[in-house]
Amino acid sequence: MKNVETRVLNNGVFVRCSDGVNLDITLDCGQAFRWVKNENGAWRGAVRGIETEIEEIDGGLLFHSITENEFYGVFYDYFDFGRDYTAILKSFKSDPLLKETAEHYGVIRILNQEPWEALCSFIISSCNNIPRIKSIIEKLCINFGEKINNMYSFPSAERIASLDISALDVLRAGYRNEFIMDASRAAAEGRIDFEKIKTLDMDSARNELMTIKGVGKKVADCAMLYGLGFIDSFPVDRHIKRIEEQFYPNGLPECVKGYSGIAQQYMFHFQRTENSG
Repeated sequence: MKNVETRVLNNGVFVRCSDGVNLDITLDCGQAFRWVKNENGAWRGAVRGIETEIEEIDGGLLFHSITENEFYGVFYDYFDFGRDYTAILKSFKSDPLLKETAEHYGVIRILNQEPWEALCSFIISSCNNIPRIKSIIEKLCINFGEKINNMYSFPSAERIASLDISALDVLRAGYRNEFIMDASRAAAEGRIDFEKIKTLDMDSARNELMTIKGVGKKVADCAMLYGLGFIDSFPVDRHIKRIEEQFYPNGLPECVKGYSGIAQQYMFHFQRTENSG
């Protein structure tokens, strides 16, 4: 596989990526909600039912307790290791904000999540804060997922669709229960076909997702970017609106065309950490 070198160790797989990755920002910038950083600085999470702990050592990443086949079969795609971020960030240098932010923070990678998990997670995220989003999703997994080792898997759409909606009261998600249930049934019954959506143009894909109750443009764009491979999808929340008003009143710069979703991560992080005042 391009861009990475791997070495199998007794405790997992050591990975060195030619582009690199800012692991802290990538895993904690609002893309995904189940990664937890422990007191030693390592991140624990589960992807497609495989649990791992990721530690930064010797200029690379140590994926604990997985095989090389599991790395290439799951985590290589999840961390978008096959994409040339060096070339993309080089193209961003024509824009002052993106140039400065990328040089300061390094590579923020897009996480290619399982489509159902991405859709359900961002339905839960709507009009919500990060701690509460994480709490609801954790309850969802504990109550309806399958035990792995120290964690639970994200429950399938079929599992949620099989429940009476009252079972979701344990989540304390309020009105979102109806949206979660509608989305799960749409996916389980094939009314929403994720593989088909991946083949559509962005407008058509968005319109398909917005047939689900509670899925507006922002939730659809997040599901497209983080779960369906639409790297040019550009979710707009209050942080991004402020960036657009302040820096891009005439539209996004030409240099982000084709990779707006990656640019969005840098804009979001800049607004959240450096421009919030």
